[in-house]
Amino acid sequence: MKWHFESDRPIYIQIVERLKGDIIGEKYQSGEKFPTVRDLAQEAAVNPNTMQKALAELERQGFLESHRTAGRVVAANFEKIHIEREALAQEKIQCFVEQMHQLGYTKEEMIALLKEDDHGIGRD
Repeated sequence: MKWHFESDRPIYIQIVERLKGDIIGEKYQSGEKFPTVRDLAQEAAVNPNTMQKALAELERQGFLESHRTAGRVVAANFEKIHIEREALAQEKIQCFVEQMHQLGYTKEEMIALLKEDDHGIGRD
């Protein structure tokens, strides 16, 4: 997936958010070896120092663990990942509800829209 950065926020923060989302969304599994700084920096087209700063922040937050011989792995912190996933979901729901209210939708109309089969919700 192509990396896109907004110019109004620090790139390393956007990297942290993206990679945290990937971990929470289970693109990377607990205990799995995480890509190297060099590989991720190349993929994202950013300076390796910027990527290192982002990965260090993910370690600080408890999403990654650094092992001397194995590099970084995704932390086996299931409770933290679950809590973060729920918080992110609530944030996304709140944004959706606010945007739908701006369009004039009521709560009942939003629920009806979400229940319609052609929106892809509930499909694998």
